[in-house]
Amino acid sequence: MWLRAAAAGAGAGRRAWLDRAVAGDQRRGGRAVQAAPALWSLLLAVLMLGPALGRGFVLSYDMVWVPDLALRADFLGIASGLPRAVPSDAVVAILDEVVPGELLQKLVLMGALVGAGIGAARLVGEVPLPARLMAVSVYQWNPLVVERLLIGHWPVLLGYAALPWVILGARRWRETSSLPPGLCLLMPVASLSASAGVATALVLVLCAATRRPAHLLRVAALAAAANAPWLVAGLLHAASATTAGAGARAFALADEGSLPGPVAALTLGGIWNSEVVPDARAGLLGWVATVLLVLLAAAGARRWWRGADRRDAVALLVMWGVGFTLAVATWVAPESAGWLFSTVPGAGLFRDGARVLVLCAPLLAILVAHGTEPALRLVAPEAGSRLVFAPVLVALPVLVLPGALWGAGGSLGAVAYPESYVAARGVLDREGPSAGDLVSLPLSSYRQPAWNDDRKVLDPLWRYLPYDYVASDELVVGGTTLPGEDPRVAEVAEALALGTPEARASALAAAGIGVVVVDTTAVGTAPDVAGRVLLDGDLRVVALEDPARPERHTSWTIAMVAAWAGFLGCLATAVLQAARARRRDRIER
Repeated sequence: MWLRAAAAGAGAGRRAWLDRAVAGDQRRGGRAVQAAPALWSLLLAVLMLGPALGRGFVLSYDMVWVPDLALRADFLGIASGLPRAVPSDAVVAILDEVVPGELLQKLVLMGALVGAGIGAARLVGEVPLPARLMAVSVYQWNPLVVERLLIGHWPVLLGYAALPWVILGARRWRETSSLPPGLCLLMPVASLSASAGVATALVLVLCAATRRPAHLLRVAALAAAANAPWLVAGLLHAASATTAGAGARAFALADEGSLPGPVAALTLGGIWNSEVVPDARAGLLGWVATVLLVLLAAAGARRWWRGADRRDAVALLVMWGVGFTLAVATWVAPESAGWLFSTVPGAGLFRDGARVLVLCAPLLAILVAHGTEPALRLVAPEAGSRLVFAPVLVALPVLVLPGALWGAGGSLGAVAYPESYVAARGVLDREGPSAGDLVSLPLSSYRQPAWNDDRKVLDPLWRYLPYDYVASDELVVGGTTLPGEDPRVAEVAEALALGTPEARASALAAAGIGVVVVDTTAVGTAPDVAGRVLLDGDLRVVALEDPARPERHTSWTIAMVAAWAGFLGCLATAVLQAARARRRDRIER
C-alpha cells in the first residue's frame, strides 16, 4: 500500500515537473517569437550599413557629421539662407556635447533602421511570425531607405522610422483621449527636416483627429509645436522661399532603367539622383521586385480590409494616395510643378518627388505582410514545407535588392578627417571669435575628396569649422544649374569676381566675411584674397581685417525663441508625462 502511494506520488511529481518544463519551454518559445522581429531588423541594419559602422564618419552627399558641431545662426534659423538644416543640426550640436559625434552618427543610423523595422512589425498587429518578419523586410529593406541613406537624408530616415510608431500612438490617443507620452517625444524626432515634419504631421492628424473640436485643436497644436522651428524660420525667409522652376524636372520622380517612374514608386523607388540608385533596380530584378511585391500586396489586401478598423484603414489609404499622387505629379507634369515651386513660397518642399513616398510605405508593408500567409499556403500547402519556404519569402526583399548589402556595395564607408581639417580648426579656435562669417572656396556646394574615397559630399568645412558661414546653395543636377536662394551668396560671388586680391578682401569684409578658407585640393577656381594667413597647405586659412557684422534681425530672434520653446515644450511634456505615469504606478503598487 505504502509502495503504491509512493509510486503514485513519484509519478505525480514527474508529471508536475514535465508540466513546468513544458510551460517553461512555451514561455521561452514565446519570448523568442516576440524577439524575432527585433533580431531580424538588427541583422538587416548591420547588413545594410556594413563598413559604415567602422571607426570614422560616414560622409555621403548631404550627410556631413563632424567631431564637434558648433551651434550657430544657420542652425537656429536666423541666418540669411533657407533653413534647410533646421532643426536637425541644432539638435546634433547639442547632443554631441554629451555623445561624441562619431558615435552619435552611428546610433542615429542604426536607430533609424532598427526603429523602422520594429515599428513595422508592431504596426501589422497580431499576425503570424512570418508576416511580421515580412513587414520588417519590406519596410526596412527597400529602394527608399537605401537611396535616402546614400544621398545622406538621415532626418528623412528618422521621420520614416517614426511613422509606424506615430500611427500607433495617434490611434491610442484617438481611442482613449489621453495623450501618450511617447508621442510627444516621437513628433520632434520625426520632424528634424521640413519634408519629414510635414509627412509626420499629416499622419498624426489623419490617425488621431476626431470630430471633437477640443481634441482636434490639441492634435493640431502638437503637430505645430513639433514643426515650429523650421516652420517659423521658413516664414521668416518667405521672400526667398521659392525655388527655380527648372528644378522641378531635375528633382521629379524618375524612371529606373526600364521601370517608369510611377511603376518604380509602387515599391518606393524613383529618386531623381541616378548615382544612388542600386544597379539591380535598373535591370530585370527591378521588374521582378515590383511584380512580386505588388502580387503579395494584392493577395493581402482583402484579408487586411476585413480585419482592419475602418477608421485606421481609411487613414492609411489616404496617406498612400497623397504620397503616390504627389510623387507621380512631378513625373507627369513637371512644368506645372515648376510653376508652383517658383511661385508659391514653401512649395519647393515637395519638389523631390520620391521623398513623399514615405507616406506610402506603411500601407505597403501591411498589405505585403497580410499577403504572406496566402502566398505560403499556395507554394507550400503542408505545414512542414512552410518552414522551408517561409525564410525564403521573408528574405525576398533582400534577394531582389542585393545592391543594398554591406554599405550599398561599398558606397558607404567610415573615414577620418585629414590632419589639415584638424589644423584649421585649431588655428581658428586659437584665433577666437570673429566679427564676420566664414566662406569656403572654391565657392561650390559639393566636394569629392580623395580622403573620403572619392565619394561626393557637401563641403564638410562648413560644419567642421566653428564659425557661422556663407555656403554656396547653387546646385548642378543632370547638367542643369539651379540657382540658390541665399542673397549673401550672390554678394560673396560678386566680391570674388573683383580684379585684385585686395579689392576682393575689402568687398568680402564689407559683406560680413571674416575668414576665407581655401581647399587647394578641391576642383574649381579659388581667386586669391588678401589677408592675414593663419594656415597654409591643403587648407589655406586667411583672416580679413575689420569685417562688418552680419545683420541679424531682432524680430527674427524673438520669433525663433518662441518656435524653439514650442519644440522643446514637446520634449518637456513627454518627460513630465512619463514621470507622472511612473509616480502613479508606484502609488498603485
